[in-house]
Amino acid sequence: MEALYLLIPVSLLITALAVWVFLRMSGSGQFDDMDGPAHSILLDDDSPVPRNDQRDACSRPQD
Repeated sequence: MEALYLLIPVSLLITALAVWVFLRMSGSGQFDDMDGPAHSILLDDDSPVPRNDQRDACSRPQD
């Protein structure tokens, strides 16, 4: 029974800390875009990026 006198205030303190952290993070904009990173994986362009010499050869007119 004496343990409850310690555990109840400690649990209230931890709960208050968790609520404070959540409100701080939501206020800073951390949870604004929840779908963007998940969709960016699916929409990723898997084609290789041409190197500089290939890019220059493609942009020059052929003689």
